[in-house]
Amino acid sequence: MTVTGITANEPPIDNVRDRQIRFDINCRIDNGQLVNVEMSLNPDPFEPVRLEFHIGKLFIGQDIRGQDEQGNEKTYDDLKQAYQIAVLVKERFFADEVFFHTFEYYDPEHQTPLDGRTRIITLELSKLDKVLAKPIGEMTAPEHWAVFFRYLTDKSKRGTINEILEQEEGIAMAGEVLMTISKDEAERARLASEFKYQMDTQSKMGYARREGWKKGRGEIIELLKSGKSPEEILRDYNE
Repeated sequence: MTVTGITANEPPIDNVRDRQIRFDINCRIDNGQLVNVEMSLNPDPFEPVRLEFHIGKLFIGQDIRGQDEQGNEKTYDDLKQAYQIAVLVKERFFADEVFFHTFEYYDPEHQTPLDGRTRIITLELSKLDKVLAKPIGEMTAPEHWAVFFRYLTDKSKRGTINEILEQEEGIAMAGEVLMTISKDEAERARLASEFKYQMDTQSKMGYARREGWKKGRGEIIELLKSGKSPEEILRDYNE
């Protein structure tokens, strides 16, 4: 497979609000598959459901109305695979030592995969010490991508990065941030990035409020158990 286009939704430095948007890259493969790569310094507590939400939007954003180039009516089978890739830079998200995880619809009770067309992939760059010790030729494609993101700005690893760029065309394109797409596609990418910022901000505020309510509710319950009067509880809580 060949990467045919990359859009880097890098936030403009002169916009305080947009600088809070996660750096992300939208890719399109030559077979039509869609890939969104996001890099985040620290994952949020709601990161799993956030990733699930955005892979859903990426997948259903495909237009299968009307006819294809051969004049045949499009069907659901014309939907291409979509991948949401989260590159987690600093914090560890999962307790294990595995840096690469891939998630898809699966029936765990009967061990049956749905064989759907969406995937969520996470790369935890804080777990790459053992990977970096391997020769470039023995690394897997996910390991190439992970090492590229982790050590791109590390001058001491410049030789390693150059070797990876020679082997992986898609990574080379990401490094150069080359893209030949229409204005409509660029606008969709910009709107998607803006939408993510809005949803992240809303979710963070809502999460903080809920956690605050849980804490306050627990404190009030403990005061009630102490046998204090409502007036005493109100006074203590406000203090």
